[in-house]
Order: sequence, then structure tokens, then C-alpha cells
Amino acid sequence: MPEVRTSTHSKTAIKTGHDAAALCPASLSVADASRQIDAGLLSPVTLLEAVLARIDNLDPIIHSYLRHDRAAARQAAQAAAERAGRKRRLGPLDGIPFAVKDNIYTRGLETTAGSRVPQKHDPSINATLVSRLQAVGAVLVGKLNTWEYGTGTGAVYDDLPVPAARNPWNPAHYTGGSSSGSGASVAAGTALFAIGTDTGGSVRLPAAACGVVGFKPTFGRISRHGIMPNCWSFDTPGPITLTVEDSALVYDAIAGYDPDDPVSLDAEAEPLAGALNARASRLKVGFVRTLGTDHGSMDPTILAALDEAAEALRAAGADVREIALPIPAADYRAISVPINRSESFSIHERDYVEHRDLMGRSLREKLEVGMYMRAADYLAALRQRRALVAATDSVFGEVDVMLLPMTSRTAPRVDDQAAVTDFTTGSAGSPFSLTGHPALSLPATINQEGLPVAIQLASGFRKEAVLLAAASMLQHHFNPSPRRADPAHTIALHLRQGTAQ
Repeated sequence: MPEVRTSTHSKTAIKTGHDAAALCPASLSVADASRQIDAGLLSPVTLLEAVLARIDNLDPIIHSYLRHDRAAARQAAQAAAERAGRKRRLGPLDGIPFAVKDNIYTRGLETTAGSRVPQKHDPSINATLVSRLQAVGAVLVGKLNTWEYGTGTGAVYDDLPVPAARNPWNPAHYTGGSSSGSGASVAAGTALFAIGTDTGGSVRLPAAACGVVGFKPTFGRISRHGIMPNCWSFDTPGPITLTVEDSALVYDAIAGYDPDDPVSLDAEAEPLAGALNARASRLKVGFVRTLGTDHGSMDPTILAALDEAAEALRAAGADVREIALPIPAADYRAISVPINRSESFSIHERDYVEHRDLMGRSLREKLEVGMYMRAADYLAALRQRRALVAATDSVFGEVDVMLLPMTSRTAPRVDDQAAVTDFTTGSAGSPFSLTGHPALSLPATINQEGLPVAIQLASGFRKEAVLLAAASMLQHHFNPSPRRADPAHTIALHLRQGTAQ
């Protein structure tokens, strides 16, 4: 039997040992770790053990994992080390530890979707993207914390089987959701990269809160086969990584047509890893400076980061002009809600009827809204959506890339319920989930409170190469040496605040 370990989150498990963040392999980017493995300077076995030690050290505080299988991971790392020793690596992800959100099915490792509700999926099924990652040698460590069923209302009530994930930059603060453990794991180095799912911003919001890169490709670019559905017409898996280069490497491994996914794009996905150094000199950038709200409601550090990004693009030769979304970001969300809630209830109706007493409040309330949603409202929203997709796509006929806020504020304290909900509902996640365009959350700076400040970039359908090239240029401007949260600082803040549950 595999050694499947469930996270315990006990205070006594916390160590304050000698985890020198700058030297620890768990702090490396995917690309840097891969280069060290290629050069014979780092063994995949050593890399995995560093990640497992980081889990032991930090997960009692940040709760990034729900479960992991160390025996299987060690076996995969050993096989990767043997290939590396023979100079026969399967690609840049061979030997790289990763983890997936717990709504993504993994053969031999239970998927609970963060819920007490009994799950009925076939345990022999691997999600297509997991199979593709394992086929190139990536080492699956385990399943990451999530909002229940990977969805909810934006509120966190701490009524799920395990505590909510915490932000490694400050454990008293929120991670964003619903890929909460995915964002926390990458920021902390408890995984070198993670896969989340994005229905209304659920890859990009945790990335923004946790100071890492969250990439939602064009709808249909990455297979959803083997992933618990949330909203059929929005759900998009995507990588959460330390760097833009890492996102390109992961995307290249998992993107592409899958006949088992009925909405999979039947077109070859353009490789991205080799396209990151494209010059910005001819780039047309549409700068959406606010979310259609008053400047006073936007965090000034986010506005400053956006202005700095615009100037950096201009300095690189891009043509940057201020534009507006066809409608305010909040109106995209208003159109999304009837579709999202209705589809979610139609998917999970049986679970609600049979097991609503086992569900947390946030999931239960969302499904109840969907249960009472009128068909007329759902159909009206679909008609509005069709028009809005065309209007938004016409903007990308005029610009190559859109620069805009990801959120209106930085990650709030987890005990400020109103702020936690506002962080989610007041974001600009919905526009590109609704339209299906690719979008990316990029860390820019760290504010005076030590919390990450993020911006967002978006591009036209199937224009991931342009999007990531612009993001790469801005990452080199803001963060020439991207870093994960310092474990010693995380532990010190935890001990001062008493944030473990």
C-alpha cells in the first residue's frame, strides 16, 4: 500500500530549523532547478526531499496540502535521478516536484474536493493533465487545499474538514481562492509548481494574493478531462508558478487537444518556452487603469504598479494607450453569476439533495442560489455573454495585450470576512473567465506590510505567446530574481500571531 499521508496541521510539528531559503533547492524556480539537474549539480531525489522538508516545516502553518503520497513521489524522483544520471531526461520538468488542486483526479491518490461529501469518481482515473505531466517525468507530491468543490461564494467560514490555506507572506492573511493551497504551495516552496482551476479567477486570484504567477490560457487549450466540473462553460485549468518561464514550461507539457474533453481546441498549441524573449518594440498595449470604479477604491500601491508597468512597456518601445473595457469589470461578474450558479447546481444537484448537511456554508449557499435561478435569467445571461465576448474580442483587434488590475486591494486578513469576500468579488477575474481569453496575474512589488502587489495581463484568443512575452518582460523589470516567501519569516510571524489552527 502507498504511504499516503494526510496533513495534520499540529502546532508541535513546526520546526524553526536551519532552512536557509536562498540556498534550499525548494526555493528554486522550475527552470533553475531543471538547469541544475541537467548540469549534474542537483539530484531530483535531493530536490524532492527539500520540498518534503519544507512541507514538514511550513504546512502546519499554511495548510497548503490535504494529502500526499511520499512513497510514490520518492519512487518517481529516484527514477528521474537515474534518467538524469544517464543524460536521458524526458524534458525540463523531469524530476520537478508538483502538486494539484484537490478537484483534479489522480490515480491512486484520493480526491475529496476539500469536502465531507462522499465522492464517486473512479480512483483509477488520472486527469489528462496529470498523465501528461507524469509522462515527462514531473513528480506528483500530493493534493492541495481548495475551497469545497473548487467553488463557493467568496466567503470563508472555517467549517470545512481542514483549516483554510494561509498566505506564506503573512499567515494572518488570505490566500485568495478557490485554488488556495495551490497559491500557498508555490509561494512557500511546498511545491515547485501547482495546477489550479480558474472559473472566475481561481488561478489568478491566489497567485495575486501569494505573489506568484497565475496563468489562465484560452478556454479549451488545456484538457479538463478528469477534473471535477464547477461551471462547464467557464472552467479552465492553469499553472501557478514562481516565474513566467516556469508557466511556459508547464503549459508546453500539458496544452493540446484531448478527445476526452468535448470543448478541447482541436488545434496545435504553440510552444511558449522559446517565445519569451520577443521584443516589445512593436507591441500595442491597451492600459485599463481601473476596474470601472472610483480611483479611491483602488489600493494606491496597485495603481502605482500599473503605472510603472505601463512606463516600462513604453520604455521598451511598446505603444501604450489608455482604453476601457466594454463594460466595468463588476458587470462582467454580474453576467457571470446566473451562468455560474445555474451550471454548478445542475452539476451537483444530487450531492446537494443527498448530502447538503455535510457541505460547508459557502458551497451550500452558492448551490441554493443556483437552485432558484430562473431559466429566463440564465438564457438572458448567455445572450449578454455572447455579445460581450464579441465586444471584448474586438478590443483585441486593436491591441495585442491588455494591462489592467487583477484586484482592487492586496490580500486582506483572514479574520476580516467582508474584506475577504470583497477581495474575490471586487477583482477583475470574471472578465476573461466569461469571455475565455487568456489572462495572467503577475507579481509586481511588495507593499509596506510585506504583502504582494499584483497586476494582470490579457490577450486575444490563442495569443498566449504574446501574453507571456509581455509578462516576461515585466517580470524582469519588477523582479529580476523572483523569490518565494522566506520560511523563517513565515514561521516568525506565525509564532508572533498564533495563526495556526
